[in-house]
Amino acid sequence: MTIKAGDKMPEGTFTRMTKDGPQKMTTDQLFAGKTVVLFSVPGAFTPTCDAKHLPGFVELADQILAKGVDTIACTAVNDVFVMNAWGKHGGVGEKILMLADGNGSYVKALGLELDGSKFGMGTRGQRFALIVKNGVASRVDIEAPGEFKVSAADHVLKQL
Repeated sequence: MTIKAGDKMPEGTFTRMTKDGPQKMTTDQLFAGKTVVLFSVPGAFTPTCDAKHLPGFVELADQILAKGVDTIACTAVNDVFVMNAWGKHGGVGEKILMLADGNGSYVKALGLELDGSKFGMGTRGQRFALIVKNGVASRVDIEAPGEFKVSAADHVLKQL
């Protein structure tokens, strides 16, 4: 079942890179008591994701955070090393938390997986943006296939 506004976020675990190496981060650590913007891309370094999606959030991060958002997090079905390298490449610094969903477990729990096998990418996550308040999805914006509108940073900013 696909997550919708008003639903509690499913439990799960991401991996993030820290100064001490890869570390697990639970959804409770990510969402509990916080307002979080979680956006998903089909893949790090892929054309729209790399040229528009991540850079838009880097550019608008300060404005998004000023609206009361505690954390902006980007996730993709990529390993933690790829997500870390992409974050460095994209200049995310401390503005955006780069979360690896290496096996796609979390996007499956959200009901937002994508079959990218015809592109040689296997199972990935759809392009989406969620606004989560204290573990509950208050806004769920899922892109139509081939679109990049409702998950873009400027659209998310307008929803806050």
